[in-house]
Amino acid sequence: MSAPPELIEVPYGALSARALRGVVEAFVLREGTDYGDREISLETKVAQVMRQLERGEARVVFDPRTRGVGILLT
Repeated sequence: MSAPPELIEVPYGALSARALRGVVEAFVLREGTDYGDREISLETKVAQVMRQLERGEARVVFDPRTRGVGILLT
């Protein structure tokens, strides 16, 4: 599945490790906090999203209208 036409897909490997970490952390922190009976650490959530990116289940996208970067789950 590709990004909607108004969004530009950015290969996650094209970002520096620091930039990628920032994008993933921002996504995780916006996602919400309801995780049931146990709390999941930020590190665990970041690792989960990184694996999704590696498997192609998530994509980094750039929105030229807002100049924002985010993650789109596929």
